[in-house]
Amino acid sequence: MANKITDETLEYVAALSKLELSQEEKETARTDMERMLAYIDQLNELDTTQTEPMSHVFPTVNVFREDIVTNGDGHEDTLMNAPDRNERCFLVPKTIV
Repeated sequence: MANKITDETLEYVAALSKLELSQEEKETARTDMERMLAYIDQLNELDTTQTEPMSHVFPTVNVFREDIVTNGDGHEDTLMNAPDRNERCFLVPKTIV
Protein backbone atom coordinates (compact mmCIF):
# COMPACT_ATOMS: atom_id res chain seq x y z
CA MET A 1 0.00 0.00 0.00
CA ALA A 2 1.44 3.35 -1.02
CA ASN A 3 1.39 5.77 1.88
CA LYS A 4 1.14 9.33 0.67
CA ILE A 5 0.90 12.10 3.21
CA THR A 6 -1.31 14.89 1.91
CA ASP A 7 -0.74 18.57 2.56
CA GLU A 8 -3.86 18.60 4.73
CA THR A 9 -2.57 15.73 6.88
CA LEU A 10 0.81 17.39 7.24
CA GLU A 11 -0.77 20.72 8.25
CA TYR A 12 -3.07 18.93 10.70
CA VAL A 13 -0.18 17.09 12.39
CA ALA A 14 1.88 20.29 12.51
CA ALA A 15 -1.04 22.15 14.11
CA LEU A 16 -1.53 19.39 16.70
CA SER A 17 2.19 19.52 17.44
CA LYS A 18 2.11 23.31 17.58
CA LEU A 19 4.89 23.48 14.99
CA GLU A 20 5.47 26.08 12.33
CA LEU A 21 7.35 24.30 9.56
CA SER A 22 9.18 25.83 6.64
CA GLN A 23 8.61 24.34 3.19
CA GLU A 24 11.88 22.39 3.48
CA GLU A 25 10.90 21.07 6.92
CA LYS A 26 7.48 20.05 5.58
CA GLU A 27 9.07 18.00 2.82
CA THR A 28 11.43 16.34 5.31
CA ALA A 29 8.53 15.60 7.66
CA ARG A 30 6.44 14.22 4.78
CA THR A 31 9.28 11.88 3.75
CA ASP A 32 9.83 10.74 7.33
CA MET A 33 6.13 10.08 7.91
CA GLU A 34 5.82 8.12 4.67
CA ARG A 35 8.85 6.02 5.65
CA MET A 36 7.30 5.32 9.07
CA LEU A 37 4.02 4.21 7.49
CA ALA A 38 5.91 2.01 5.01
CA TYR A 39 7.73 0.35 7.92
CA ILE A 40 4.43 -0.25 9.72
CA ASP A 41 3.06 -1.85 6.53
CA GLN A 42 6.15 -4.06 6.44
CA LEU A 43 5.53 -5.10 10.06
CA ASN A 44 1.87 -5.83 9.25
CA GLU A 45 3.02 -8.42 6.71
CA LEU A 46 4.54 -10.57 9.47
CA ASP A 47 2.65 -13.67 10.58
CA THR A 48 1.94 -13.16 14.28
CA THR A 49 -0.80 -15.79 14.66
CA GLN A 50 1.43 -17.97 16.85
CA THR A 51 2.68 -15.04 18.94
CA GLU A 52 1.14 -14.63 22.37
CA PRO A 53 -0.04 -11.08 23.09
CA MET A 54 1.82 -9.27 25.85
CA SER A 55 1.41 -6.05 27.74
CA HIS A 56 5.11 -5.50 28.39
CA VAL A 57 8.33 -6.55 26.72
CA PHE A 58 9.87 -7.78 29.96
CA PRO A 59 8.18 -10.13 32.42
CA THR A 60 6.69 -8.19 35.30
CA VAL A 61 6.61 -9.43 38.86
CA ASN A 62 4.75 -8.02 41.84
CA VAL A 63 7.45 -6.55 44.08
CA PHE A 64 5.17 -5.55 46.94
CA ARG A 65 5.70 -7.02 50.37
CA GLU A 66 3.07 -7.92 52.90
CA ASP A 67 1.92 -4.88 54.86
CA ILE A 68 2.69 -5.90 58.44
CA VAL A 69 2.78 -3.33 61.27
CA THR A 70 5.64 -4.20 63.57
CA ASN A 71 5.91 -1.31 66.03
CA GLY A 72 2.80 0.86 65.68
CA ASP A 73 2.67 4.28 64.07
CA GLY A 74 4.73 6.17 66.65
CA HIS A 75 2.41 9.17 66.55
CA GLU A 76 3.09 10.15 70.15
CA ASP A 77 6.85 10.29 69.56
CA THR A 78 6.28 12.32 66.41
CA LEU A 79 3.91 14.78 68.10
CA MET A 80 6.40 15.37 70.91
CA ASN A 81 8.44 17.42 68.39
CA ALA A 82 5.48 19.57 67.36
CA PRO A 83 5.57 23.22 68.47
CA ASP A 84 1.78 23.13 68.83
CA ARG A 85 -0.73 20.28 68.70
CA ASN A 86 -4.39 19.49 69.12
CA GLU A 87 -4.98 15.98 70.42
CA ARG A 88 -3.40 13.77 67.71
CA CYS A 89 -2.82 16.51 65.11
CA PHE A 90 -0.19 19.12 64.34
CA LEU A 91 -1.44 22.72 64.58
CA VAL A 92 0.01 24.96 61.89
CA PRO A 93 -0.57 28.59 60.96
CA LYS A 94 -3.34 29.29 58.49
CA THR A 95 -1.80 29.71 55.02
CA ILE A 96 -4.89 30.43 52.88
CA VAL A 97 -6.97 33.51 53.51
